[in-house]
Amino acid sequence: MHFLSPILESYIANSSENEPELLQELTRETHLKVVQPRMITGHFQGRVLSMLSKIINPKYILEIGTYTGYSALCLAEGLQKKGELHTIEVNEELHQIQRKYFDKSGVGPQIKQHIGDALEIVPKLNQTFDLVFIDAQKVNYDAYFEAAIQKTNPGSVILSDNVLWSGKVVEPIQKSDKATAALLEYNQKLKNDPRVETVLLPIRDGLTLSRVL
Repeated sequence: MHFLSPILESYIANSSENEPELLQELTRETHLKVVQPRMITGHFQGRVLSMLSKIINPKYILEIGTYTGYSALCLAEGLQKKGELHTIEVNEELHQIQRKYFDKSGVGPQIKQHIGDALEIVPKLNQTFDLVFIDAQKVNYDAYFEAAIQKTNPGSVILSDNVLWSGKVVEPIQKSDKATAALLEYNQKLKNDPRVETVLLPIRDGLTLSRVL
């Protein structure tokens, strides 16, 4: 399901901040070398993540689902000078391309890469996070959220990506479609969870902002 026409999407992107050259370069390399390049965050949503991070000005950021590092670089734009961004990716084959662009960004030393299962890694992190971005396996969103919220303070913001799932959340669900079913439950959970206040934004494939109370 296309929420906006390609012409309107192009207009929105062209009326927003320009995509940094480093991220354009990362996008090209991702499309050339990596399977499923459509998973990359992209220009407009990347600028949204950058703006939110700059508004929050976090000292510590947690990202669950690095892919090739595009969203991490966007989030790092708002990071405090002595802050850290911890990003977790299950696919170790992506480590090299991530580090290449992290080091090119000028904030490479502040970006800490973790390879493995986020549900095992997050509880072992010593930091509490001002900003969390969840963008990994959809069937695990609830578990990721529960692990992450234990590492936040009141006022922290948790972002959840792909919560509209190409519009499947408002279409009849196939019995085999576990991802859509999980997202439907997750979206309802965030709406009713007394620990957070939540708004779902129709940005790209859906982006939820949840503020910890």
